[in-house]
Amino acid sequence: MVVEIKEYQSAEKITEALEDEITQTKSTLGEYLRRLDEIRSLAERSKKVREVVSKLAGKKATQSNPGEIVVGDLNVILDATPFHELTAIEEAVRSQQDRLLKLQKAYEAMKWTDQIGDTEGLKYMVLEDDSVPTQILLKIS
Repeated sequence: MVVEIKEYQSAEKITEALEDEITQTKSTLGEYLRRLDEIRSLAERSKKVREVVSKLAGKKATQSNPGEIVVGDLNVILDATPFHELTAIEEAVRSQQDRLLKLQKAYEAMKWTDQIGDTEGLKYMVLEDDSVPTQILLKIS
């Protein structure tokens, strides 16, 4: 998560930046959802094959992950399965959905700027958390 301060010359510029972020997030989310559908079917087939093989071998599938190594705060999956990929994509989709919701709420909250008339000499300092405005400082220059 990155927090930064950006300066804008007008409220319209803030709204334009929000619109661009919303468009980009929707595009990214759409791509992840497409990949999610693809990997979900592969993961289901893989699960069925594992269950059949386990039944034939008379063994239960183990839940431990011997192919997972933790290095600091990073999990490294060796010989990743479709389930690992499915889990990663689902997490990315949830994150993008949350981001989109925050962006859309911020965009809606900016509607008050339509009421502002002449803003000459006024600067907008915006505190942003991952490009989502969380605070606007109006500064007379």
